[in-house]
Amino acid sequence: MLSVSAVNRAFGDRQVLHDVSFTIAPGRMTGFVGVNGAGKTTTMRIILGVLAADSGTVTWHDRPLTRADRQAFGYMPEERGLYPKMRLREQLVYLGRLHGMSAADAGRSCDLLLDRLGLTERAGDLLDTLSLGNQQRAQIAAALVHEPSALVLDEPFSGLDPLAVDVIVAVLREQAARGVPVLFSSHQLDVLERLCDDVVIIDGGRIRAAGSRDELRRTHAGHRVELVVETDAGWLRDLPGVEIVDLDGARAVVELSGAADDQWVLRQALDREPVRVFRPVVPSLAEIFREVTR
Repeated sequence: MLSVSAVNRAFGDRQVLHDVSFTIAPGRMTGFVGVNGAGKTTTMRIILGVLAADSGTVTWHDRPLTRADRQAFGYMPEERGLYPKMRLREQLVYLGRLHGMSAADAGRSCDLLLDRLGLTERAGDLLDTLSLGNQQRAQIAAALVHEPSALVLDEPFSGLDPLAVDVIVAVLREQAARGVPVLFSSHQLDVLERLCDDVVIIDGGRIRAAGSRDELRRTHAGHRVELVVETDAGWLRDLPGVEIVDLDGARAVVELSGAADDQWVLRQALDREPVRVFRPVVPSLAEIFREVTR
């Protein structure tokens, strides 16, 4: 368990983190969501020890993080940080050895990753001759080559096409499956929607929402229902406590308030005509994000 507790950080007179607290559980994928400047990268750098917190703590398995703990983590910064004039495989093996691996173990890990990430044919290429997408894959390989105990990835999907995103998603799921806590930030909310077990939303340096993806969706579901009838759902306009959110012929999405609960609306519908669909509307991560940050 990797925990961030009441972390504060200022740069000069500007407070950028305000009592930031959340946890990344073993074997779970945690998406860190926020607009540019919200505090994601600063928080990640504090976890990795690149920056110091002004106050608060970061703990690993309920004890303060040590230098050795951090050396076993895998970190991918948003800015590409590999050596551009070094060959890909040579560089990954070198990084594995910096983390304490033997040359043989680093080589084996590197070759498995190159194959898994579709980079085997580029193993002997200089990094700066790779496409931007392949450079991004190389950055991810660098974070994984030493078989890290935890992963912290800043915008790992940036610059990747949809097929490459699918490859990276599969690799990260494999890491989580072996018990690694994975924290990553991304602006691609559709990817977060299908990848994350847990979500942390930060805005203005403050945590606005945190919890499992399903828990957040339930919490922010409100009282919206989708209704599909046989003919025309326009009669819903006349029901008290029912606000039309979307209406298209036989299909409607409504917001319920006051005495209008879902079972009452369902009975009203069944009294009029056959009902084909009646179900709660579960908000998307993008909708939750807009709600808690507005």
